[in-house]
Amino acid sequence: MANYFVGDIHGCFSELKKLLEVVDFNPSQDVLWSVGDLIARGPESLATLRYFEHLDNAARIVLGNHELNLFGINAGFRSPRPSCQLTELIQSDDFPRLLEWLRLQPLLQEMPEHQLVMTHAGVPPQWDLAALRREATRVSDALQRANYLEAVISPMYTEAPEGWHADLQESELIRYCINALTRIRFLYTDGRLDFACKLPPDECDIEELKPWFKFPSKTDELTKVFGHWAALMGETGNAKIQALDTGCCWDQYLTLWHLESNQKITQSRLKKG
Repeated sequence: MANYFVGDIHGCFSELKKLLEVVDFNPSQDVLWSVGDLIARGPESLATLRYFEHLDNAARIVLGNHELNLFGINAGFRSPRPSCQLTELIQSDDFPRLLEWLRLQPLLQEMPEHQLVMTHAGVPPQWDLAALRREATRVSDALQRANYLEAVISPMYTEAPEGWHADLQESELIRYCINALTRIRFLYTDGRLDFACKLPPDECDIEELKPWFKFPSKTDELTKVFGHWAALMGETGNAKIQALDTGCCWDQYLTLWHLESNQKITQSRLKKG
């Protein structure tokens, strides 16, 4: 059995297929882990979702900000940008079923035997593993409720609260968790989330900001796998911090990490955008 972790696919399904051919991926015995953002920006979002749904137990995914935004688009809270190339997906007969399948997916995946966790964007350093599990489960449970659009998706489009404490209201806890697990990059020195800077760390000239993984963390013992931050190009300087978004949809490449051998295999963008 092999475990393969793939960075943000963003509808670059042809590139994913080539990677899986290179490693001879066998869904009857191997597992494909996705850091989320399977959709948008690339041309094959529909094919990507169909493939992961078909993999069933051979796939483990977490929701990214683009999957959550898709719920908002479907509800009419947002309009799809033409650059996201979502028309084929939204107009497909499969769309309602695929949307419900996405609603079942978590914000956190774990591999306890390897002391590994996977989220889309990262892990707040002030959370221990119990808090990470509790807050991610809070969001997943809320997404399963009949009123999930009003309770989770509609209030999602705001950056408050920027900081976390246990006394926040339920709606604020949900919103903070979504922002932290699917949008986090830089933090202020007091722990507040920053949403503006998307640069590589060495190009950010705001003294009060540091990457989330540069803070002392209550989960330092864990290997953290994430995507979302293409500007990192996989470089964190820490073997326990595995950044897998390498900008395939931005004409760079898609990265597949083989856990057992600690090897990374890449596939360049096939059609330049």
